[in-house]
Amino acid sequence: MTTSRRTVITAAAAGLAAAAATTGTAHANSGGDSAGKGGAVKEHFGTLADGTEVDRWTIENARTRLRVLSYGGIVQALEIPDRHGRRANVSLGFDDLDSYVADSPYFGALIGRYGNRIARGTFTLDGKKYQLPINDGPNSLHGGDKGFDKRVWSVEPFRKGADVGLTLRRVSPDGEMGYPGTLTVRVDYTLTAAGDFRIDYEATTDKATVVNLTNHTYYNLAGEGSGSVYDHRLEIAASRYTPVDKTLIPTGELAKVAGTPFDFRRAKEIGRDIREAHQQVLYGQGIDHNFVLDKDITSRPEHFLTVTEPESGRVMRIATTEPGVQFYTGNFLTGTFAGTSGRVYRQGDAFALETQHFPDSPNQPSFPSTVLRPGQTYRSTTVHSFSTR
Repeated sequence: MTTSRRTVITAAAAGLAAAAATTGTAHANSGGDSAGKGGAVKEHFGTLADGTEVDRWTIENARTRLRVLSYGGIVQALEIPDRHGRRANVSLGFDDLDSYVADSPYFGALIGRYGNRIARGTFTLDGKKYQLPINDGPNSLHGGDKGFDKRVWSVEPFRKGADVGLTLRRVSPDGEMGYPGTLTVRVDYTLTAAGDFRIDYEATTDKATVVNLTNHTYYNLAGEGSGSVYDHRLEIAASRYTPVDKTLIPTGELAKVAGTPFDFRRAKEIGRDIREAHQQVLYGQGIDHNFVLDKDITSRPEHFLTVTEPESGRVMRIATTEPGVQFYTGNFLTGTFAGTSGRVYRQGDAFALETQHFPDSPNQPSFPSTVLRPGQTYRSTTVHSFSTR
């Protein structure tokens, strides 16, 4: 349902509201029944089958514009300029709620409680075995068949100095999707004064549980709907990766990337080695693997990745506190999705970079732990910085 109304949160957002009216995808009528901070614009985006209203929020800072849905915490659009100052949406997504609900491959979504795969949907914690939904072959993926990506979040805009942002909150009850503990989650989406897109995750629990939160935005720095990303040049500071079995569960090995298609220690085109007859590439139908970063878990985000699109000149640098990143080359985009541009998405038309702890960590004692206990606070930060060359 795309017919909508718009609520301008502050008078200072009038210019932003006008821009959203010309470039947004929801058809909005002016309203004025809410108030907030940071020049944020709130629109009604649609209604779920149970009657729950879903909003779209728009914030802008330093030529970066971000559109976020309360449904799934979804990044519906991320607009950044090219070397000529022309702004384009570089994230894949839909222009209506029904498409997200029906069959979205996690476009732009907040992922939880556990990002990535857990083998056979089971893990044992403190001597007790837990069963999760099986929704990816024999495994559980991204928190189950109704994970955080399919929940409605409360959203509140904020301004902190020259930064603007949105705070998303949700309480996941004990036993949701089989996970133990009541998990209280806060996620801040921030556009900094420099135009960086920063994500801060925070969670607490009343019972021992496992947590691995991430975001699943699909990127194409040439612009959403523009075709293949195989000519993007990517550099990842990762000397090892986690090989997988045929169901894409890590074997437990931390293998060297040297001499494999997974070696991005020096910048190369994403598609350069993606057609090699390497067993891991065959398993993933491309790259869909966790890279072990040449850093540990850190208290502050550290830069580990740079990706450049040659035609537009757009550059994205990513820093994180996490020890890994799942690099996914859009292998399962099958031409069955039409995006906000009205163009069809096919294999290789985007990539995702999900900063995270490792897949299946609850079943892999040698991997960094994802256990969260009462009295502890889960924290994770990832920063996307944009420039041109």
